[in-house]
Amino acid sequence: MDFWGQRIVGIFQRKYLKISFLALLFSCQEGGQVSSIPYYNGPDFSPYFLDKQEAKALINHHIDHFYLKDHHGNTYSHDQLKGKIHVAQFIFTRCGNICPEMISQMKTVAHKFRAHPQVELLSFSVTPWIDDVPTLNKFAQEKRIDVPNWHLLTGSKSNIYDLARRSYFAEEEIGFTKDSTEFLHTEHMILVDKEGRIRGIYNGTLALEAEQCVKDMEKLLTEN
Repeated sequence: MDFWGQRIVGIFQRKYLKISFLALLFSCQEGGQVSSIPYYNGPDFSPYFLDKQEAKALINHHIDHFYLKDHHGNTYSHDQLKGKIHVAQFIFTRCGNICPEMISQMKTVAHKFRAHPQVELLSFSVTPWIDDVPTLNKFAQEKRIDVPNWHLLTGSKSNIYDLARRSYFAEEEIGFTKDSTEFLHTEHMILVDKEGRIRGIYNGTLALEAEQCVKDMEKLLTEN
């Protein structure tokens, strides 16, 4: 069984999965080529395998607009993502457990897509009151993050937390209901296509899943 087959079986085993009959009906109809990379439309991460026209009609969730600062002190916004796919993760510089491994796995992605004109890599700080621009810059130097299309981002806590939970569904099922002031910590790495639609979610601490993210990115770039 391939990677996505295993992931789908795992999702079905969880009680939160709700497969849309309408999506299944559309994906069985004759039409355009159905993408091998699923679309996700809600925090339960039910996968929808659709062609482009079906996706346009059925998938209404997109990453929201944002304006933040990167580790070089430059303003970074959703405008920089237009016409590009991107991978997002949520970290903090003082994290001593999962974050070092998350950075390591993001480097796997960065190595493959270094300076790629259609790829952006985003690491949002979940402790922006600590991780100001100088702190993120120092962290980038210590971790040898020198990839031009990898951006460590900071800004308003409320903006970042809202973006994480409502746009990226960083904590899956609880994305919409968790108190926005409660600390955000997740190992997820989220893949987003050129239209701002979520196309993949991976455990950002595992090498196998980082490698799968790379494969899915390569397919997305070909599809688009």
